[in-house]
Formats: sequence, C-alpha cells, structure tokens
Amino acid sequence: MNLPGRILAIDVGDRRVGLAMSDPSRMIAQPAGHLERRAGKRPPLTALLLKASEIGATAFVVGLPLDAAGEETPRSLEARRVSGACLQLPGQPARMLDERFTTAAALRAVKAMEGSTRGRKGDVDALAATVLLEQALAYGGRLWAVEAEDASAPPPDDAEGRDAP
Repeated sequence: MNLPGRILAIDVGDRRVGLAMSDPSRMIAQPAGHLERRAGKRPPLTALLLKASEIGATAFVVGLPLDAAGEETPRSLEARRVSGACLQLPGQPARMLDERFTTAAALRAVKAMEGSTRGRKGDVDALAATVLLEQALAYGGRLWAVEAEDASAPPPDDAEGRDAP
C-alpha cells in the first residue's frame, strides 16, 4: 500500500545536498536538483524545507551515511538532524535509509551513458538521491510502517536496502 503525495529524498553531502522527488503516486523517482553548502557549515534546512513546499512533498527519505562496516559516521549525525527537522513538519513523516553505494551507483549510471561528471557533481548528487528514492519506493508502504523512533532501521522483511558496490 502506497501513501499519497510526493516523497522528497535528501542525500546530505559535504559540499552539496542531492535531491530527488517521486511522482504523486509514489511510483517514479526523478532527480530534483541539488543545494550547495559550504564545507563545515550546517545543511541548508530552510532551503530544503522550501524545496519540499515547492514540490508538495508529503514525506521525506534521508540518506543515512554509514561506513563500509555499517557503523555510523560523523555525517550520520548531520543526516539525523535533517531528518529531525523534517519530522517537525506536521503530518509529514521522515525515514532514513542506508545510503551506502548510492553515489557509486550514480557514477556507474553516468559512465554507462558515456557521460562525464566533469562540472556536473551536483547532477551526480541528485542522481544519488534518486537511487536512494528508488530504494525507498521499492519498499512501498513497508517503509512507512517502521516506527518513527527507529526510522533508520531497514523495513520489515528486508535485509539491508542497499546497492552492491
């Protein structure tokens, strides 16, 4: 069962925040651009929430950056803060998903199309957010069945929810 309304996927990086959005029926994921950020500064929460309002997002998926062993990284705390800010919006759930390998998958896709990433790092970040959103859409309603307190846990009946390297 899919819930109605667009999902905004957020891939928080050091220099950019990649964005992707679903269609209103939550069947298709597409890149939604990126937001620039200054290294060492907080993620641009105001701009994120404005983008969510512009596209009519009714839910959020935030990438949880884990290391190769599945442990949290220093950026994990930032991602949790972004997810927490999204949860402050009434009636708009936010979930976190393991984002390992999403950038690698995005880079593979660009190379498979014989494209170059030179000068297109923001596009790669948006594509990485799209990969994250595709994973979320594959879970369907099961993703939203996870309790908000444990939103980083994988959805029920699924192993890890990540791409192979």
